Amino acid sequence: MIDLLTLHKQFLLPHIKEGDTVADFTMGNGHDTLWLSQQVGENGKVYAFDIQAQAIESTSKFLEENSAPKNYTLIHDSHANAKEHIKEKIKAGVFNLGYLPGGDKSITTKRDSTLLAVEAAIELLDKDGIVLIAVYPGHDEGTVEGNLLYEMLSQISRFKLCISQFKIINSPTSPFFYMIESK
Repeated sequence: MIDLLTLHKQFLLPHIKEGDTVADFTMGNGHDTLWLSQQVGENGKVYAFDIQAQAIESTSKFLEENSAPKNYTLIHDSHANAKEHIKEKIKAGVFNLGYLPGGDKSITTKRDSTLLAVEAAIELLDKDGIVLIAVYPGHDEGTVEGNLLYEMLSQISRFKLCISQFKIINSPTSPFFYMIESK
């Protein structure tokens, strides 16, 4: 059976090089932050966002325990404010919508801030860049986020960005993702 997280990374790899700037728009427990940090190396930059202090603390600890390069900035702010923190173009951006794994499931990403954050990620995207957005429709807000993202992304000119959706079609509550690539 297909492993969406493995597929996610396979799509990211051709776009990321040593020294690039990337963003983890939903830090969580830091797994994507660590992976991105390792990909861009000592000379790269990783910006990671979360609104929960618990996420900042667990990610900081996780990065230290796994000897991550010191190339990351952990930002205790909404991903909707990404452009206030990131001043350069990014080669890759990652979103894992939903709630903090192992955290309070009542605290989830919200449609309004998610749409603003995705707009910011698109504006920050460099040439030959990529944004991947994992959507979790197994809860109400996740379903709404996924539908609103589809509406927003389907309106963007294919001459500006290539936007794809990857989904297991016979499992409607399984996670799926959108891939946005700049030309």
